[in-house]
Amino acid sequence: MGAGRVTAAASDNPRWSEAINKGLEYLRKTQSSRGLWNTQIYPTALAALAGTAMIASGSTTTQGLFSKEIALASDFIISKSRENGLIGDPLTDPRYTYGHGFSMLFLSQVLGEEGLLDRREEIVDVLTRAVKFSAFAQTAAGGWGYVSAREGNDFDEGSTTITQVQGLRGCRNAGIPVSGEVIDKAKQYIYGCKNEDGGISYSSRQRGSSRPAITAAALAALYNAGDYDSEHVPEMLAYSKKQLHDISDGARAFGHWHYTYLYYSQVVYRQGDDLWKPFRTRLYDRIAGTQRPDGSWEGQIHPVYVTACNLIMLQLDNGFLPIYQR
Repeated sequence: MGAGRVTAAASDNPRWSEAINKGLEYLRKTQSSRGLWNTQIYPTALAALAGTAMIASGSTTTQGLFSKEIALASDFIISKSRENGLIGDPLTDPRYTYGHGFSMLFLSQVLGEEGLLDRREEIVDVLTRAVKFSAFAQTAAGGWGYVSAREGNDFDEGSTTITQVQGLRGCRNAGIPVSGEVIDKAKQYIYGCKNEDGGISYSSRQRGSSRPAITAAALAALYNAGDYDSEHVPEMLAYSKKQLHDISDGARAFGHWHYTYLYYSQVVYRQGDDLWKPFRTRLYDRIAGTQRPDGSWEGQIHPVYVTACNLIMLQLDNGFLPIYQR
């Protein structure tokens, strides 16, 4: 499995397949021997996202073209696990909850295909403690901030909350116990941040105008949490479609384009092929058309981040990541 074997959507368009293969090769070439990507900022989060993009190609820690790279990324993520359960480094990362959430997501996807018993036990231990840390770090309002609630004066905001919810859901799907109360509080947090237009605001403390990116991410997280039937979901979906479905340049004004469409693509994919396939064509053509000669993509945060986001989007149809499956 892996790059070189054209799968799912890529078989519909050779240009998309070429973009995927070049992007995966870029991640392979730029990974260090220690399993991370030397990105200065967000090393834990970006290693987890890049590893997730490789799993999306069909490789695992033991099989496929990128098995070595995924195993190395797993080693690095595991090495960042602290005694209190945090996956990351609070001394060097002022927004460590991103890395913690993405790491839970990555390792939960690794766990299902890990064949070595001692390795499985190690990942289960890391994730069990990580889940407990997330519960400890949750704010009174039910969200999460850039750091643990105890360190961050109980501040929360939407984007970090989403990474926790998806990570926790990935863990639960992989058999790690996750408190239903923690998830229920997170869902109520999201609904409490909803404005009259159906969009989600930045924070429970700083309501303000709706944010298309956070609304799309919140919808994806709610779907992961199995919440399809809430009275709030249709309004959130209508808002997201109105703001994001045309993929116009106007969406760039919202900031964090790749973050936005990483989540909105998951939302549309869950709706079924009638909505997904026309949208997919516009999205994938746009992504393929902006790839650099070395296989990477430029954008906010870092090329490794943008490349990983784009590759996850381009490989949704593969269905190799349980967290993103319909």
